[in-house]
Amino acid sequence: HRSGKKSNWHRGKHDGLKRIPMVTARLNAYLSAKAISVAFAIAGFLLITFSPALKAENSASVASILSAWTAKDVAVIVNDNDQLSVQITKYYQAKRKIPPAQIIHVRFKSGLPSLSLEKFNAIKKQVDAQTPGHVQGYVLTWLLPFRVDCMSITTAFAAGFNQAFCANECKETRHNPYFNSISQRPFDDFGWRPTMVLAAKSFTEAKQLIDRGIAADYSRPKGSAYLLKTTDAARSSRAIFFPEVAKKFNNAFPTQYLEKNFIENKQDVMFYFTGVMHVQKIKRNTYLPGAIADHLTSTGGVLIGGNQMSVLEWMDAGATGSYGTVVEPCNFPNKFSNPGVLMNYYLKGNSLIEAYWKSVAEPGQGIFVGEPLAKPFAKPNQ
Repeated sequence: HRSGKKSNWHRGKHDGLKRIPMVTARLNAYLSAKAISVAFAIAGFLLITFSPALKAENSASVASILSAWTAKDVAVIVNDNDQLSVQITKYYQAKRKIPPAQIIHVRFKSGLPSLSLEKFNAIKKQVDAQTPGHVQGYVLTWLLPFRVDCMSITTAFAAGFNQAFCANECKETRHNPYFNSISQRPFDDFGWRPTMVLAAKSFTEAKQLIDRGIAADYSRPKGSAYLLKTTDAARSSRAIFFPEVAKKFNNAFPTQYLEKNFIENKQDVMFYFTGVMHVQKIKRNTYLPGAIADHLTSTGGVLIGGNQMSVLEWMDAGATGSYGTVVEPCNFPNKFSNPGVLMNYYLKGNSLIEAYWKSVAEPGQGIFVGEPLAKPFAKPNQ
């Protein structure tokens, strides 16, 4: 919420604050919108279950039937005024063999959490002019900024700034045409270039993240997925379909639905989805190369300086990709990853950036973080 008072959802369940009474009409409108969002999220799960495009294989199999992006499919955007951005770009280009023509140089003041709309539009115009036509997605190599006004910086670069991606209160936002799509070329098909930020607080952490992504390639890890419904009811809004996801995938990939607030001492974490303001004991688990983990909460995408757990903590614990919102989204499942959709495309061979972007129906307020080209379940030389 943009008002001076924080919503019940933003305050959290366990902070000892009393709930604020809501006007009946507004409550009914919110519940109606939330019901639609939950229904749409479940529909997304059903779509992958019965998708005609995937009928050739059991939709919950780990057969690599989809291709994965490689270096030729992305352009890397570097802020030459940010020394860490420059270091990350050079290392990433060398390790992933990004063609020189796909390194795009921009300059803007570093260290601020948000770009003004005016500044972003100028940068975006410059980036668009330099982007080779065959490129399908972007990689950003900075920690800050993570926002453009009311949008996440990844969606702003992917689709351009549009007020339809924003919401002043609890409202749905613009839909992602790439959601649950078998498209391999989203820019050609939809005019969107999915974007992920290769963010880290230090060059050492960035190198570790990049190296994990590369180590994941074609590794077909023997891991497990953990889907948690926590005692935080507001942040467990997407857990309504976790049991069905676990049932669908368990025969093909070990998937556990758990009603608990955290897991610990797990040595095989490949997927970890939960909903809580701060996830406890995440460093007591072992995350396999290419692992994906996220938590549904208001501002997990505020990479530094927030009062909730940042998605960077997943990276620090050993994950390779994560997602979180940069402004208050309310707990619409559509604004967060759909684990069933994400796992489906990742296990079938898509890269991390492809699978993650296909799993979020309304990404305008959320930021994608990680090593985008990690492809643990792809086939080499596709």
